[in-house]
Amino acid sequence: MKFGLFGGAMQGRGETADSQGYRKFIDMVVQADQLGYESVFMVEHHFSGIGQVSATLNFISHIAARTEQIRLGTAITVLPWHNPILLAEEVATTDLLSGGRLDFGAGKGYRDIEFKGFKIPKEEAQERFDETLEILLKAWTSEERFSYEGKWWSYEDVIVEPEPVQKPHPPLWTGAGTLESCARVGRTGFNLLLDQYGDSEITSNRLKAFQDSCEESGRVYNPMEVGLTRAVTLTRSAEETRDAKEMRAKRAANMSRFGKLPGLREQPKTFSDGSLVEDDAAIIGQPDEVIARLKELESQGVGYVMALASGALDLKFFADEVMPVFADRAAAAE
Repeated sequence: MKFGLFGGAMQGRGETADSQGYRKFIDMVVQADQLGYESVFMVEHHFSGIGQVSATLNFISHIAARTEQIRLGTAITVLPWHNPILLAEEVATTDLLSGGRLDFGAGKGYRDIEFKGFKIPKEEAQERFDETLEILLKAWTSEERFSYEGKWWSYEDVIVEPEPVQKPHPPLWTGAGTLESCARVGRTGFNLLLDQYGDSEITSNRLKAFQDSCEESGRVYNPMEVGLTRAVTLTRSAEETRDAKEMRAKRAANMSRFGKLPGLREQPKTFSDGSLVEDDAAIIGQPDEVIARLKELESQGVGYVMALASGALDLKFFADEVMPVFADRAAAAE
């Protein structure tokens, strides 16, 4: 099992108008790189009002210059918001600057506030996603100039430069929640990102839908092509565990205002009750407890866990106490 990070920096309005607001997150990724974490996947959000990172590829380019090994992913770039050719150039440039460490996560969007802000009807999202993806793939793989005439975008005599370092393009990831969408991801060749809210049963069903789809389409299932996001907090006492669960509830409450949280069976009216996060999605506890939970996920076929980069996880503590257990298990399996 390998471990990455998932999240993004925050720079609230009215705070210091320079890079200081992002420094804590940047330092966290630099430390993760040094400790041997596999990746960091960064969100892209607009108009949140709480300072969520918006120019994700710009941010990743900066982190690429500060790190050496860690893979750098978008989770996700919402395709309907972007000019496809300009996006293709930005992705290829970021892949080049990172030395081929970019993972490109793409999606169609889900936040109503963003559709409203960009004045794009939500009903158009899938068509816009499909057309943008078609253009991106053509732009990254075409050796010759080309023209394109679509419903939403048109280009004449273009060629995208630079070329991506990774061929034919950076690995493609996308998020999915329903069993049908997980199966569709398996058929398309994308890698799968699963959210932090789906409990053990939901996650198991999603994995099976993806695995079955891979088998049916002749694709070999690779656990490293499914990234499972989890809120992970490693504690040193039962009291710390209780406090961490309360903090998890508050964070969930903050995010729920942007819309229905994916994965939850029923949407509660409030997240103030800490018991609401006792859904076995968040992984909170002392080292032995966390290791046991991760082994359960491993037995379901999970090979890649992305911990929320919220500051709740002590990266070195986790790297010292948990990661070696799974490195030893991988070595024994070989």
